Amino acid sequence: MTILLSMLRHFEMDLQIIDVGWPAASAISYGTVLGSLAIPISIGVNILLLTFGLTKTVNVDIWNYWHMAFTGSLVYAITNDFTLGILTIGVHAMVVLLAGDLLADDVESYFGYQKMTFPHAASAPSYFLAKPMNALFDRIPKFNQIQSNPETIQRRFGLFGDSTVLGALLGLLIGLLAGYGIQETLQLAVQTAAVMLLMPKMVALLMEGLTPISEAASNRIKKRFPDRDLYIGMDSALTIGHPAVLSASLLMVPITLAMAVILPGNHVLPFGDLASLPFLFCLMVPVYRGNIIRTVITATIYIGAGLYIATWIAPLFTEMAINADFDTETNTIISSLIDGVVWTTFIFTGSGQWLGWFGIGLIGIMAFAALLYIHKWKHKENNQ
Repeated sequence: MTILLSMLRHFEMDLQIIDVGWPAASAISYGTVLGSLAIPISIGVNILLLTFGLTKTVNVDIWNYWHMAFTGSLVYAITNDFTLGILTIGVHAMVVLLAGDLLADDVESYFGYQKMTFPHAASAPSYFLAKPMNALFDRIPKFNQIQSNPETIQRRFGLFGDSTVLGALLGLLIGLLAGYGIQETLQLAVQTAAVMLLMPKMVALLMEGLTPISEAASNRIKKRFPDRDLYIGMDSALTIGHPAVLSASLLMVPITLAMAVILPGNHVLPFGDLASLPFLFCLMVPVYRGNIIRTVITATIYIGAGLYIATWIAPLFTEMAINADFDTETNTIISSLIDGVVWTTFIFTGSGQWLGWFGIGLIGIMAFAALLYIHKWKHKENNQ
């Protein structure tokens, strides 16, 4: 956090809306009137869709149901319609399960997690930007031939392409941007190199611990749905240790700060969630097969647009915090990058504000139709 403060001072940022970070955002979301209902509603939607064969995702990542509480509470704050807030939670849960179904193949083929997916409401939306962007990148002459995944970089640059050395170089860059002295910059370089070296090993250990849980959940579900091929929905934190995710996310820290200063109309000061940027971009990586250049370009577009969303929702988010008795300390207005910059937040909140029941209902109908097409009509066509 000291590094971030130094970078903020070095860039001389004077932005009025503080990014309080996802821990505060989740506490606020669960602390609202609607927050306590997010878990039973989301579980109920999951069970209902599983029963009728309209999803293959079993979302056991209960904690991250707070994202549904977040959008539901925003819609309630802007419309003062409690029932519409409940509908928003249910529709958002459906959208997240749809995302889990759609991204499962890429998750398995790239990260190697079998029968696992990441229906994470902060991570999954970026996947749907990466898909069309990847098709666009593939059509750009010369650029479509650039390979910048960790393996290619290491082969091309040898020692300097190693993820640990790359981490040290990124640490040097961040230290210089923070205005550190030589000793502090070198110390930071060693620390970021250690993160790049140890994080993948830590995630591997975490996976060893979670694998029995995942297998137990899978076996229990198979007894309930013996003829179904299902995915276990887990936290996208399991992807954070991948070298491509870490490298792109470290590069995005100074880029995010620079855009916060440069973009006219942005009033959000990136702070609490700068360390959590990997969650926003991690599911772009399997689409790009680890291509760091493509990931950073797309992430830059994503966070640039997202800063305006985070600015727009700030008054509503602050109202949520006050209603949840959250202490905003000396900050008169707050926001959060995690969920605040996510395009689904804009879709749900904007639909609730401008179209009311029709807007949220339309999103629900579209999500339901997509699930129906994938699991009924398309499945039937493939079996003919």
